[in-house]
Amino acid sequence: MQPAFTLGDHSFQSRLIIGSGKYDSIQQNLDCAKASGAELVTVALRRVKVDAPSGENLYEALAQAGFRILPNTAGCFSAEDAVSTAHLARELLETDLVKLEVIGDERTLFPDVPATLEAARTLVADGFTVLPYVNDDPVACQRLAEIGCAAVMPLAAPIGSGLGIRNPANLRIILETVEAPVIVDAGVGTASDAAVAMELGATAVLMNTGIAAAKDPVKMARAMRLAVESGRLAYEAGRMPKRLYASASSPHEGLASF
Repeated sequence: MQPAFTLGDHSFQSRLIIGSGKYDSIQQNLDCAKASGAELVTVALRRVKVDAPSGENLYEALAQAGFRILPNTAGCFSAEDAVSTAHLARELLETDLVKLEVIGDERTLFPDVPATLEAARTLVADGFTVLPYVNDDPVACQRLAEIGCAAVMPLAAPIGSGLGIRNPANLRIILETVEAPVIVDAGVGTASDAAVAMELGATAVLMNTGIAAAKDPVKMARAMRLAVESGRLAYEAGRMPKRLYASASSPHEGLASF
């Protein structure tokens, strides 16, 4: 079976990536990951105890369940901190994958774009497969792709807001102008948001709160899986053109006369 997409030297079948924060327990996180069909689970290195005992170690539980870990630099507010955290993740987890986050504002959690570009240059040069979280800014995404990032991850809305895609026009421009996989990150609140992202042509969707904060997280994880799959199929099928007026399903020619 051909992979759905690749990130550097890494190939994936599932176009849904999920997070590991805000769950009630490690077991709930595992149950949601399985229901989502995700292969890749992102974990904040600065917020999880890597040396936690067995049974309380999230990394160990995910690895034993067969998931691939995408360490992220959440909680970093400078390029230097993000680079240091990425190197620590590579040493501890033996992966070159890193979701790069450099936060510029603590209240909104919007990224610091200049610092993100600086950190991305360093990490790409150091041999990382860099997946940067960034604003839905076409120019910033183009610059990150030019640096050599394996993908760009524009936000759909502020982290944890559940507002859905606020600016589909910007995402369309990014998809048309960036020569790298585009993974919609942050702001997805329900299945229809994920479907819209995929219908626009996104390579994949990353989400955390949309699943973890649902009334039934496991059921929402399954809904997100189906939404991502159906949205991708709709994108590949190509939607019909929109029309202002009605268009009959049956032709007028050859109508029976009564």
